[in-house]
Amino acid sequence: MASSSASKHLLSFILLLSLFCFSSAARSLAETSDQTQQPILFQYHNGPLLTGKISINLICKCGTHGSSKSSFIRGKSSKFAYIWVGNSETQCPGQCAWPFHQPIYGPQSPPLVAPNNDVGLDGMIINLASLLAGTVTNPFGNGFYQGPKEAPLEAASACPGVYAKGAYPGYAGDLLVDATTGASYNANGLNGKKYLLPALFDPSSSTCSTLV
Repeated sequence: MASSSASKHLLSFILLLSLFCFSSAARSLAETSDQTQQPILFQYHNGPLLTGKISINLICKCGTHGSSKSSFIRGKSSKFAYIWVGNSETQCPGQCAWPFHQPIYGPQSPPLVAPNNDVGLDGMIINLASLLAGTVTNPFGNGFYQGPKEAPLEAASACPGVYAKGAYPGYAGDLLVDATTGASYNANGLNGKKYLLPALFDPSSSTCSTLV
């Protein structure tokens, strides 16, 4: 019994000593950290600053495509192309979801009925198709395009707002119309799905080529 009691006292003493050492080490580390950490200061480089009333214009971006380099594998790096498309219903729908949404500028014609009854989805399909055409024909910025390299007009973006023959600003063109839903479209997909796809620039005729 005496041996057991002594063991318990010894174990308690070791535990208390360990807690004391841990507490001292933590306090010492905190004090050292406070002493060595330097405040982060911004330095003014004597450049002009903006003051007064400043107007801000938000730039809509329905999507984008580009390229980047992958990590080195066996001493070699390779390029890859990518596409990003935003939600057309929440991100500038008047531009990114037209003609299924009221336009933000230009002729204010009534919006068309979306073929899948989803303005955001049908707008994203238009933008994805446009960017896919641009990615295929100008994946790394040195392919087919018009204008400056920083803001190129590509296969689909060279034909903005054109979806069928007879198109003009504010009018998407003479599209097909579903007799049941009244939705406008120009392409048929699997399982009876209907879509609206943008016109593509035809280099052989220097015109915008449409599906209908």
